[in-house]
Amino acid sequence: MEAIGQAVAEGLTGDTASVRRRLLELWSAIGVSGDPLHRYSLAHYPADLYEDPAQALTWYVWALDAADAATDHRLQEHHAGLHIAGFSPSSHLSLADDYRRLGSFEAATEHIDAAKEHAPELPRNPYGYLVRGAIQEVAEAIDRRDRTRRTSAPGPVA
Repeated sequence: MEAIGQAVAEGLTGDTASVRRRLLELWSAIGVSGDPLHRYSLAHYPADLYEDPAQALTWYVWALDAADAATDHRLQEHHAGLHIAGFSPSSHLSLADDYRRLGSFEAATEHIDAAKEHAPELPRNPYGYLVRGAIQEVAEAIDRRDRTRRTSAPGPVA
């Protein structure tokens, strides 16, 4: 987790290519069967470094896969306040948004519905409110069949 945090901090300098390389190195070291907490934590960062929704989508799929493999026990070993249920809304939101941008509105709808289903499990804090607002924003964009990038979306701006 420390190495992931360091790589992300380096990313704040704006050297996206360098950060991507570092995160890919960490991903290789963790491996596809590595600790689900590490895989989940890591997979979100490279996804946010791609403007291309197809490239980001791969990382979000891996993040959701890791979340499905994680347990509350493992998360609470890292931080007592973490619960796996809180990971699902954000993961499904990210997938819905990328599918929407790719024009795959049926898949986007499936994931935004899953995000809505899990949204009550989000904490009542700024993070939870941010995710709930983004769920609503993406749902409305799906209804409009809008494929444009949301200005509030994480990641680089093209």
